Amino acid sequence: MRNTLTLILFLISFQNFAQKTFWASRVIAFSTEYFDAKTTKENRAIQALGRPNKLPLYGESVCAWQPMTQDNPQEEFLIVGFDTLMSIRQIAIAENLGQGCIVKVEVFDEYDNIKPIWQNKSGPSSEIGKMTNIILPKLTTFRVRGVKIVLNTARVKGWNQIDAIGISQSEIPIKATINLAKNLPAEIIKENLGENVNSAYREIAPVISPDGKTLYYTRWKHPENLGNTKNQDVWFAEIQKDGKWGLAKPIGEPINNTEHNAICAISPDGKTILLNNVYLKDGSMAKGVSISTKTAAGWGFPKPINIKNFKNKSEYAEYSFSPNGRILIMTGQFSETQGGKDIYVSFLQADNTWSEPKNLGKRVNTAEEESTPFIAADGKTLYFSTKGLSGYGNNDIFLSRRLDDTWLNWSDPENLGSVINTPEWDGYFSISALGDYAYFSSQENAIGEEDIFKLRVPESIKPNAVIQLTGGVYNMVDKKPISARINVQNLSDKDTVCVSYDPETGDYKMMLPAKQNYTLSATKKGYMAVSEPLDFSKDNTFKEVKKNIYLLPIQVGQKMTLNSVFFEQSKAVFLDASFPELDRIIKVMKENPTMEIMLEGHTDNQGDWNANLLLSKERVEEVKKYLAAGGIDMKRVQTQGYGSTRPIASNNSEEKRRLNRRVEVTIVKN
Repeated sequence: MRNTLTLILFLISFQNFAQKTFWASRVIAFSTEYFDAKTTKENRAIQALGRPNKLPLYGESVCAWQPMTQDNPQEEFLIVGFDTLMSIRQIAIAENLGQGCIVKVEVFDEYDNIKPIWQNKSGPSSEIGKMTNIILPKLTTFRVRGVKIVLNTARVKGWNQIDAIGISQSEIPIKATINLAKNLPAEIIKENLGENVNSAYREIAPVISPDGKTLYYTRWKHPENLGNTKNQDVWFAEIQKDGKWGLAKPIGEPINNTEHNAICAISPDGKTILLNNVYLKDGSMAKGVSISTKTAAGWGFPKPINIKNFKNKSEYAEYSFSPNGRILIMTGQFSETQGGKDIYVSFLQADNTWSEPKNLGKRVNTAEEESTPFIAADGKTLYFSTKGLSGYGNNDIFLSRRLDDTWLNWSDPENLGSVINTPEWDGYFSISALGDYAYFSSQENAIGEEDIFKLRVPESIKPNAVIQLTGGVYNMVDKKPISARINVQNLSDKDTVCVSYDPETGDYKMMLPAKQNYTLSATKKGYMAVSEPLDFSKDNTFKEVKKNIYLLPIQVGQKMTLNSVFFEQSKAVFLDASFPELDRIIKVMKENPTMEIMLEGHTDNQGDWNANLLLSKERVEEVKKYLAAGGIDMKRVQTQGYGSTRPIASNNSEEKRRLNRRVEVTIVKN
């Protein structure tokens, strides 16, 4: 039975291998390739590698190999190699432009012997492009290392382009397909937001606030725009009690001026916006990106963001930032571009500047221009627009998911389908933190030139769920609100989200990916930092959580529990999640060099009384040692273990006993 099962599995595996298409992975040689000093990798021979970028649509593309000249009676050729050495039954050549100019196909075996495969005996074709499938009568008796295609470009007038070259052991014709997102519904309703939002003019670049209640977008040439030329201005609309959008209004100065104005992104608390271009005091603009913060008085004058070696060769750029505010996604034409505008990432530095942009790589970027990136509230799902990947129109919207913390490793982009993407230009895909609706720009069925639409997001293309965390910061003694710096640290990857809380503008607000554990803390000079563990590991849908934070003023006699200091079961050994809290105590004690504290250890009443007393003493001694290793004089730290003698809750349940297992700190001198 086992041998039979093994044979079946082998046959299935062999069949899958035999039907699989292997696309060319390297260029071995070529006659000529198109070269323009203004471009980089467009139409080079390397563009024939990998799966098709244009087909099943056909037509001109910079993501295809194009010989240097057109209508050339001299032979042009391209030789490509493959990662897999195997016998073949089929060669597929994606001719996206000037189909019919291939006159001969040859292959190289593993010993570099050349083998003729196919000769074109037909006349010139009237088709613009197609997938040319060369099916052999049977598998080759030799293993193929490379394929050579020979062209006579004079056979077809105009430019000739080759999108991809593939091989297979199957006689079933290889087809070019669109890499569609999985499980898309057959019907998706796209709703025009109506005349309160859209007009006879052009509405583009929607940015929805994380709570889904305010929509910002760019309106072009509207009579109410500023300046004589009525350039792009930022407008916004707010959701009404009946669920409909109210009448849109211009955001006004200083965000709008007589130049082109556009919002790129908004922070999770809705109080910080990214704006295209650098705002100069004289009212003019320069290349770059600016940031504006909302106060009780309104939006502040946009301040430029300093990005290292920001040298965008393109006239255009778009921006988005991650929920933690420390990752900037942008488009531009910098070094190492795949061609035109690519998507890049930049990281916030300790000095509040941003690192030199890094290219997201060939899996996301193509030789065509990528545009309108949007990183969702989960910090992992990226939506963007390009025509460099197989799609339905001029520009399609795709999604890709981040695979690690480098921000340079992404999943294969997935097309959002023919209901969302049209034969026209589609882009500017924005989703609220709730993940329920997406907002985007489209020309199809628009009131004017281009409108803002929304749709309910299908499950398969939703971002991962997030937790909306809100609250305020208060003095633990008098319960009055205070301004502070709020930190939330992910216990798995140590990522930290930081926001400033201002009691004049209301509660803090941030978005955190679900299915994770965090530590919430707040810091302010003159106060002991207080932290609290947050367990969202079992949450897989959007949820709103309110957590107020109470800071302990540094005054003699004040006491607090170290909520985020954890030990191994029945041991005086720290768990890793304890270190951020301990480090905050070190920081406070260094900022207050005369402060002295008492550490008190407590346990529940389970087990031997004497063992619990000893364990409580050992644990606070471990805390003291950690503080000393961090540079705190041991004379400033007293310790006392009480075992189970001072409970703050009953010991009738595990939940109550957990409260009794604690380390407390009391300020004995300030």
